[in-house]
Amino acid sequence: MSENMSKYFLGKELYGDEFSLEEIEDWYEDEAEGYANLGASDKAKYKYIYDELNKWHGFKYILKKNFNEVLGVGSAYGHEFEPIINRIDKITILDPSESFSNATEILGSPCKYVKPNADGNMPFDDYQFDLITSLGVMHHIPNVSHVMSECYRCLNKGGVMLLREPIISMGDWTKPRKGLTRRERGIPINIIGRIVRDIGFDIKHESLCFFPLVMMLSNKVGVAAYDNYIVTMADALLSRVFSWNIKYHRTKFHEKFAPTSIYYVLEKQ
Repeated sequence: MSENMSKYFLGKELYGDEFSLEEIEDWYEDEAEGYANLGASDKAKYKYIYDELNKWHGFKYILKKNFNEVLGVGSAYGHEFEPIINRIDKITILDPSESFSNATEILGSPCKYVKPNADGNMPFDDYQFDLITSLGVMHHIPNVSHVMSECYRCLNKGGVMLLREPIISMGDWTKPRKGLTRRERGIPINIIGRIVRDIGFDIKHESLCFFPLVMMLSNKVGVAAYDNYIVTMADALLSRVFSWNIKYHRTKFHEKFAPTSIYYVLEKQ
């Protein structure tokens, strides 16, 4: 590991957050179809497997809210909205991929797809959305601080943002990694926390998830871990118990016994 890169792998700074526009555009080009190319482009075979995770860590904290207009950042086919679809009037999905832009509705709610700008500036009005979701998306983006500030700008007063991100390096992102896109890297827990606070979000709820052992055992027995209520609860418990063991770049065996993601329910006052 070079000296220039060590500060990123130590979790002291977020790689990509201060890139030049040219560097950001190169990153965008690499990631635009990254998720689709991992197998998500085939809608007939695609299955969304995080409904219980979203209910447990996110939706249960906004049960009393109805939403006139919502924004899904990188939401692919929009499946994440299904548990609350009867409380949504209109959906906008901001996604760069050509694979996810054909739908005009999600379970009866009108849906519009918009391509993002590479620089992160969002083509929306101030205070436009009552709910924004970004579930495992920001770590695919270089300039996370700016994109998060754009989410805050577009969110209505009293609006909510659901944010889930990996808090581990996801290995050495300077090299090819099986099953991952070229550029994605996790966001250190201290940095993602600082970003949401500095922007002005009020953290309504914060929890940890994705304990590695849970996913491994679930896969062995053929259970979709985060589409299962009991397994999702167990995962949340183990993640809380082992929160003391969190490290960003995990290279030793014992460091792998810790949650790998954080889930926020954020509010704009």
